[in-house]
Amino acid sequence: MKKLPAIALGTWSWGTGVAGGDQVFGNHLEAEDLKPVFEEAMKNGLNLWDTATVYGMGTSESILGGFTRSYNREEVIISTKFTPQIAGVYGNPMEQMCDASLKRFNTDYIDLYWIHNPADVERWTPDLIPLLKSGKVKSVGVSNHNLAELKRANEILATEGFRISAVQNHFSLLYRSSEEAGILDYCKENDIVFFAYMVLEQGTLSGKYNTKNPLPQGSGRGEMYNKMLPQIEKLVDAMREIGKHHNATVSQIAIAWAIAKYTLPVIGVTKTKYIAETVAATAINLTDEEMALLENLAAKTGVDTKGSWEHPMI
Repeated sequence: MKKLPAIALGTWSWGTGVAGGDQVFGNHLEAEDLKPVFEEAMKNGLNLWDTATVYGMGTSESILGGFTRSYNREEVIISTKFTPQIAGVYGNPMEQMCDASLKRFNTDYIDLYWIHNPADVERWTPDLIPLLKSGKVKSVGVSNHNLAELKRANEILATEGFRISAVQNHFSLLYRSSEEAGILDYCKENDIVFFAYMVLEQGTLSGKYNTKNPLPQGSGRGEMYNKMLPQIEKLVDAMREIGKHHNATVSQIAIAWAIAKYTLPVIGVTKTKYIAETVAATAINLTDEEMALLENLAAKTGVDTKGSWEHPMI
C-alpha cells in the first residue's frame, strides 16, 4: 500500500440519492461545492479519499472521480467499497461493482478495496482474490466485520498468499466496541491499519450542536442523535475545556483522541475552512489524564450510537 496520511477524508455526505448525503446528513452538496474542498485537501497532503458505491448509489464515487482524474494517479489514494447488500445474484457481482467503480474514477486500479458489510464472509471474501491477482485492486480491507469474521477473512485470503491490509469500523469516544472486542489489538499484532469512521459521530462530537442548536431536522443523523444531546453535554464541555489547553476545537480533540488510540480517522470534510483544522489535529498530543477523563465521561453518557447497518462487535 502507498504511504498513508494520518487522516482519511470521507465522502459519505457527498452527492444525493439513496444512502446519500441529503438523506443521511441533510446536506445537498454537488461537485461545484466540493471541488475547492478537494483541491485544498490535496494541497495540504490529505490525499487518501474514502468512498463507496452505495453512497448515493454511485453519486459520491462519480463526484470524487471527477476530481481525482485531473491529478497524477500516483498522487491520489482511492479507497472504495463493495457492498454485498446491493449486489446482484448472477455472474460476478463484486467484479462488476469494482469495474463500475474503476470506470467512475477513470483508472485501472483501486488502492484499497473493501467488503463493506459482512453479509457472508465465506461467500464474498474469495471474490477479492481474482481482483488482487489481476491488479484491479492493490490491497483489500473489511468494514463492519467483527473479530471472528476478520480472522476468517484473513484465513481465506492467506490460502492464495494475500492478507487483509485494513479494517474500517465505527469507532469514537461514544462507541468503542472494536476496542472492547479485541479488534484494535488484533490489528496492531498483524500490521493491519484500523480506519475509524464516525469519529465525530456525524457532527455530534464537533461542538457545533446542542439542545438549543440540534442537528438538521428530518435527516438520518438528526433522528439518531438529537435525542442524545442532553446526555453528551458534559463530555462535549470537557472536550471544549481540554481544547482550550491545546488551542484546539472540540472536533480536533475527538480526532486527536482517535489518533492516540492508534487508529486512522476517516473525517468527512465539506468546507475548505475545515481542512487546516483537520490537519492541525494530527499534531495534538493528549495527556494520559486527558484521555482517561474523556473516556470516563463518554462511558457515563450511557448512549448507544451503533448504526442500523452494524451488527454488534461483541
